Amino acid sequence: MPRPFAPLAPLPLGEQQGQTFPRLVELMQRLLAPDGCPWDREQTFASLRRYVLEEACEVIDAVESGDRDAIREELGDLLLQTVFLAELARAEGSFGPDDVVQGIVEKLVRRHPHVFGDVAVEGSAEVLRNWERIKAGEKKDRGLLDGVPRSLPGLERAQCIGEKVARVGFDWPDASGSRAKVAEEIAELDAAIASGDRARIEDELGDALFALVNLARHVEVDAESALRGTIGKFLGRFGHVEARVKERHGGWPAGPEGKPGRGLTLEELDGYWDEAKRASADAAGQGGV
Repeated sequence: MPRPFAPLAPLPLGEQQGQTFPRLVELMQRLLAPDGCPWDREQTFASLRRYVLEEACEVIDAVESGDRDAIREELGDLLLQTVFLAELARAEGSFGPDDVVQGIVEKLVRRHPHVFGDVAVEGSAEVLRNWERIKAGEKKDRGLLDGVPRSLPGLERAQCIGEKVARVGFDWPDASGSRAKVAEEIAELDAAIASGDRARIEDELGDALFALVNLARHVEVDAESALRGTIGKFLGRFGHVEARVKERHGGWPAGPEGKPGRGLTLEELDGYWDEAKRASADAAGQGGV
Protein backbone atom coordinates (compact mmCIF):
# COMPACT_ATOMS: atom_id res chain seq x y z
CA MET A 1 0.00 0.00 0.00
CA PRO A 2 1.42 3.44 -0.92
CA ARG A 3 1.86 5.81 1.97
CA PRO A 4 -0.53 8.79 1.78
CA PHE A 5 0.80 12.33 1.63
CA ALA A 6 -2.03 14.64 2.63
CA PRO A 7 -1.87 18.28 1.48
CA LEU A 8 -1.50 21.02 4.06
CA ALA A 9 -4.27 23.49 4.74
CA PRO A 10 -3.38 26.96 3.38
CA LEU A 11 -2.17 29.48 5.94
CA PRO A 12 -3.24 33.14 6.07
CA LEU A 13 -0.52 35.41 4.69
CA GLY A 14 0.08 37.02 8.07
CA GLU A 15 0.84 33.62 9.63
CA GLN A 16 3.26 32.38 6.97
CA GLN A 17 6.81 32.15 8.30
CA GLY A 18 8.19 29.47 5.99
CA GLN A 19 7.08 26.74 8.36
CA THR A 20 5.85 24.55 5.49
CA PHE A 21 9.32 24.28 3.94
CA PRO A 22 10.03 21.01 5.81
CA ARG A 23 6.96 19.55 4.12
CA LEU A 24 8.59 19.93 0.71
CA VAL A 25 11.82 18.41 2.03
CA GLU A 26 9.84 15.49 3.42
CA LEU A 27 8.07 15.02 0.09
CA MET A 28 11.36 15.03 -1.83
CA GLN A 29 12.82 12.46 0.57
CA ARG A 30 9.77 10.28 -0.04
CA LEU A 31 10.20 10.50 -3.81
CA LEU A 32 13.87 9.57 -3.53
CA ALA A 33 13.29 6.68 -1.12
CA PRO A 34 14.05 3.12 -2.28
CA ASP A 35 10.34 2.59 -2.93
CA GLY A 36 9.84 6.12 -4.28
CA CYS A 37 9.67 7.43 -7.86
CA PRO A 38 11.93 5.60 -10.37
CA TRP A 39 12.38 8.74 -12.50
CA ASP A 40 13.31 10.95 -9.56
CA ARG A 41 15.75 8.33 -8.30
CA GLU A 42 17.55 8.32 -11.67
CA GLN A 43 18.26 12.07 -11.62
CA THR A 44 21.69 13.59 -11.03
CA PHE A 45 23.13 17.07 -10.61
CA ALA A 46 23.89 17.12 -14.34
CA SER A 47 20.45 15.92 -15.45
CA LEU A 48 18.67 18.57 -13.36
CA ARG A 49 20.55 21.49 -14.92
CA ARG A 50 18.05 21.90 -17.76
CA TYR A 51 15.11 21.89 -15.36
CA VAL A 52 16.68 24.57 -13.14
CA LEU A 53 17.14 26.77 -16.22
CA GLU A 54 13.64 26.07 -17.57
CA GLU A 55 11.96 26.77 -14.24
CA ALA A 56 13.93 29.99 -13.73
CA CYS A 57 12.85 31.16 -17.20
CA GLU A 58 9.24 30.25 -16.45
CA VAL A 59 9.41 32.40 -13.30
CA ILE A 60 10.57 35.31 -15.46
CA ASP A 61 7.74 34.70 -17.94
CA ALA A 62 5.23 34.65 -15.10
CA VAL A 63 6.62 37.89 -13.65
CA GLU A 64 6.36 39.56 -17.05
CA SER A 65 2.77 38.35 -17.41
CA GLY A 66 1.82 39.97 -14.11
CA ASP A 67 -0.23 36.88 -13.21
CA ARG A 68 0.28 36.41 -9.47
CA ASP A 69 -1.10 32.85 -9.48
CA ALA A 70 1.36 31.93 -12.23
CA ILE A 71 4.24 33.52 -10.28
CA ARG A 72 3.29 31.53 -7.17
CA GLU A 73 3.15 28.29 -9.13
CA GLU A 74 6.43 28.84 -10.98
CA LEU A 75 8.24 29.84 -7.79
CA GLY A 76 7.13 26.51 -6.35
CA ASP A 77 8.55 24.67 -9.36
CA LEU A 78 11.86 26.51 -8.97
CA LEU A 79 11.95 25.82 -5.22
CA LEU A 80 11.43 22.14 -5.97
CA GLN A 81 14.66 22.13 -7.98
CA THR A 82 16.50 23.67 -5.01
CA VAL A 83 15.24 21.00 -2.64
CA PHE A 84 15.79 18.24 -5.22
CA LEU A 85 19.46 19.20 -5.64
CA ALA A 86 19.93 19.57 -1.89
CA GLU A 87 18.56 16.07 -1.30
CA LEU A 88 20.89 14.63 -3.95
CA ALA A 89 23.73 16.34 -2.09
CA ARG A 90 22.55 14.86 1.21
CA ALA A 91 22.59 11.39 -0.37
CA GLU A 92 26.25 11.79 -1.35
CA GLY A 93 27.15 13.26 2.04
CA SER A 94 28.14 16.77 0.95
CA PHE A 95 25.37 19.04 2.29
CA GLY A 96 21.62 19.17 2.89
CA PRO A 97 18.66 21.53 2.55
CA ASP A 98 19.23 23.16 5.93
CA ASP A 99 22.84 23.88 4.96
CA VAL A 100 21.51 25.70 1.88
CA VAL A 101 19.17 27.85 3.98
CA GLN A 102 21.79 28.47 6.64
CA GLY A 103 24.32 29.51 4.00
CA ILE A 104 22.09 32.12 2.39
CA VAL A 105 20.94 33.45 5.78
CA GLU A 106 24.54 33.95 6.92
CA LYS A 107 25.44 35.59 3.60
CA LEU A 108 22.52 38.03 3.75
CA VAL A 109 23.29 39.01 7.34
CA ARG A 110 26.98 39.50 6.46
CA ARG A 111 26.19 41.62 3.39
CA HIS A 112 23.63 43.84 5.15
CA PRO A 113 25.73 45.46 7.90
CA HIS A 114 23.52 48.56 7.62
CA VAL A 115 20.60 46.41 8.82
CA PHE A 116 22.24 43.86 11.15
CA GLY A 117 25.26 45.91 12.19
CA ASP A 118 26.26 49.51 12.88
CA VAL A 119 27.13 50.62 9.33
CA ALA A 120 25.33 53.76 8.17
CA VAL A 121 24.39 54.18 4.50
CA GLU A 122 22.75 56.86 2.42
CA GLY A 123 20.61 55.28 -0.29
CA SER A 124 20.67 52.13 -2.37
CA ALA A 125 23.80 53.10 -4.35
CA GLU A 126 25.90 52.93 -1.19
CA VAL A 127 24.24 49.63 -0.26
CA LEU A 128 25.36 48.17 -3.60
CA ARG A 129 28.92 49.48 -3.15
CA ASN A 130 29.13 47.90 0.30
CA TRP A 131 27.68 44.64 -1.07
CA GLU A 132 30.35 44.45 -3.76
CA ARG A 133 33.11 45.31 -1.31
CA ILE A 134 32.01 42.61 1.14
CA LYS A 135 31.56 40.10 -1.69
CA ALA A 136 35.07 40.85 -2.98
CA GLY A 137 36.47 40.22 0.48
CA GLU A 138 34.70 36.86 0.64
CA LYS A 139 36.12 35.74 -2.69
CA LYS A 140 39.60 37.24 -2.67
CA ASP A 141 41.16 34.64 -4.97
CA ARG A 142 38.44 34.80 -7.64
CA GLY A 143 38.90 36.81 -10.82
CA LEU A 144 36.70 39.81 -11.47
CA LEU A 145 34.61 37.97 -14.08
CA ASP A 146 34.70 34.49 -12.57
CA GLY A 147 31.36 35.03 -10.83
CA VAL A 148 29.42 35.73 -14.05
CA PRO A 149 27.38 32.56 -14.71
CA ARG A 150 28.25 30.92 -18.03
CA SER A 151 24.64 29.74 -18.37
CA LEU A 152 23.18 33.26 -18.48
CA PRO A 153 21.53 34.24 -21.77
CA GLY A 154 24.16 35.79 -24.05
CA LEU A 155 22.92 39.39 -23.93
CA GLU A 156 22.49 39.35 -20.17
CA ARG A 157 25.92 37.79 -19.66
CA ALA A 158 27.52 40.41 -21.92
CA GLN A 159 25.83 43.23 -20.01
CA CYS A 160 26.90 41.78 -16.66
CA ILE A 161 30.51 41.51 -17.87
CA GLY A 162 30.41 45.11 -19.07
CA GLU A 163 29.10 46.30 -15.70
CA LYS A 164 31.83 44.48 -13.80
CA VAL A 165 34.76 45.72 -15.87
CA ALA A 166 33.32 49.25 -15.79
CA ARG A 167 33.70 49.22 -12.00
CA VAL A 168 37.47 49.07 -12.38
CA GLY A 169 37.56 51.75 -15.08
CA PHE A 170 37.76 49.51 -18.15
CA ASP A 171 35.01 51.31 -20.03
CA TRP A 172 34.19 54.22 -22.32
CA PRO A 173 33.78 57.44 -20.33
CA ASP A 174 30.36 58.07 -21.91
CA ALA A 175 27.90 56.72 -24.46
CA SER A 176 29.53 58.49 -27.40
CA GLY A 177 32.60 56.26 -27.28
CA SER A 178 30.40 53.19 -27.03
CA ARG A 179 28.28 54.37 -29.97
CA ALA A 180 31.38 54.92 -32.08
CA LYS A 181 32.49 51.38 -31.27
CA VAL A 182 29.15 50.07 -32.57
CA ALA A 183 29.73 51.88 -35.88
CA GLU A 184 33.26 50.47 -36.07
CA GLU A 185 32.08 46.92 -35.44
CA ILE A 186 29.22 47.22 -37.97
CA ALA A 187 31.72 48.36 -40.61
CA GLU A 188 33.92 45.37 -39.84
CA LEU A 189 30.86 43.11 -40.04
CA ASP A 190 29.99 44.55 -43.46
CA ALA A 191 33.53 43.82 -44.64
CA ALA A 192 33.32 40.26 -43.33
CA ILE A 193 29.99 39.69 -45.11
CA ALA A 194 31.50 41.02 -48.32
CA SER A 195 34.38 38.54 -47.94
CA GLY A 196 32.02 35.58 -47.67
CA ASP A 197 34.17 34.05 -44.91
CA ARG A 198 31.68 32.38 -42.57
CA ALA A 199 34.03 32.16 -39.59
CA ARG A 200 34.96 35.82 -39.95
CA ILE A 201 31.29 36.82 -40.27
CA GLU A 202 30.45 34.97 -37.06
CA ASP A 203 33.36 36.60 -35.24
CA GLU A 204 32.45 40.11 -36.37
CA LEU A 205 28.76 39.60 -35.69
CA GLY A 206 29.63 38.63 -32.12
CA ASP A 207 31.75 41.77 -31.77
CA ALA A 208 28.87 43.92 -33.07
CA LEU A 209 26.39 42.34 -30.66
CA PHE A 210 28.77 42.83 -27.73
CA ALA A 211 29.26 46.49 -28.71
CA LEU A 212 25.48 47.00 -28.88
CA VAL A 213 25.09 45.51 -25.40
CA ASN A 214 27.70 47.92 -24.07
CA LEU A 215 25.84 50.80 -25.70
CA ALA A 216 22.62 49.61 -24.06
CA ARG A 217 24.37 49.73 -20.69
CA HIS A 218 25.63 53.27 -21.31
CA VAL A 219 22.14 54.52 -22.17
CA GLU A 220 20.72 52.65 -19.14
CA VAL A 221 18.71 50.09 -21.07
CA ASP A 222 18.65 46.38 -20.22
CA ALA A 223 19.66 44.69 -23.48
CA GLU A 224 17.96 41.40 -22.68
CA SER A 225 14.67 43.13 -21.82
CA ALA A 226 14.91 45.30 -24.93
CA LEU A 227 15.32 42.29 -27.19
CA ARG A 228 12.57 40.36 -25.42
CA GLY A 229 10.28 43.35 -25.92
CA THR A 230 11.07 43.46 -29.62
CA ILE A 231 10.50 39.71 -29.93
CA GLY A 232 7.12 40.13 -28.25
CA LYS A 233 6.26 42.95 -30.64
CA PHE A 234 7.32 40.83 -33.62
CA LEU A 235 5.21 37.90 -32.42
CA GLY A 236 2.16 40.12 -32.09
CA ARG A 237 2.55 41.61 -35.55
CA PHE A 238 3.35 38.31 -37.20
CA GLY A 239 0.28 36.85 -35.55
CA HIS A 240 -1.74 39.47 -37.45
CA VAL A 241 0.05 38.51 -40.69
CA GLU A 242 -0.73 34.85 -40.10
CA ALA A 243 -4.38 35.61 -39.33
CA ARG A 244 -4.65 37.55 -42.62
CA VAL A 245 -3.06 34.69 -44.54
CA LYS A 246 -5.52 32.25 -43.04
CA GLU A 247 -8.45 34.58 -43.72
CA ARG A 248 -7.58 35.32 -47.36
CA HIS A 249 -5.69 32.23 -48.46
CA GLY A 250 -6.83 29.50 -46.10
CA GLY A 251 -3.37 29.28 -44.57
CA TRP A 252 0.23 29.11 -45.72
CA PRO A 253 0.95 27.38 -49.04
CA ALA A 254 2.20 23.84 -48.49
CA GLY A 255 5.94 23.41 -48.80
CA PRO A 256 8.14 20.33 -48.70
CA GLU A 257 6.70 17.51 -46.58
CA GLY A 258 3.43 19.41 -46.32
CA LYS A 259 4.86 22.03 -43.95
CA PRO A 260 4.11 25.76 -44.39
CA GLY A 261 6.23 27.19 -47.16
CA ARG A 262 6.69 30.01 -49.65
CA GLY A 263 4.15 31.04 -52.23
CA LEU A 264 2.79 34.39 -51.13
CA THR A 265 4.60 37.52 -52.28
CA LEU A 266 6.70 39.55 -49.88
CA GLU A 267 4.76 42.63 -51.00
CA GLU A 268 1.48 41.12 -49.81
CA LEU A 269 2.95 39.93 -46.51
CA ASP A 270 4.50 43.36 -45.95
CA GLY A 271 1.07 44.87 -46.44
CA TYR A 272 -0.34 42.74 -43.65
CA TRP A 273 2.66 43.65 -41.49
CA ASP A 274 2.01 47.36 -42.08
CA GLU A 275 -1.61 46.83 -41.02
CA ALA A 276 -0.37 45.39 -37.75
CA LYS A 277 2.01 48.32 -37.23
CA ARG A 278 -0.78 50.83 -37.82
CA ALA A 279 -3.07 48.97 -35.45
CA SER A 280 -0.45 48.90 -32.67
CA ALA A 281 0.33 52.60 -33.22
CA ASP A 282 -3.38 53.49 -33.02
CA ALA A 283 -3.76 51.38 -29.88
CA ALA A 284 -0.89 53.31 -28.32
CA GLY A 285 -2.60 56.57 -29.26
CA GLN A 286 0.23 57.56 -31.60
CA GLY A 287 -1.64 57.55 -34.87
CA GLY A 288 0.14 56.70 -38.08
CA VAL A 289 3.06 54.31 -38.44
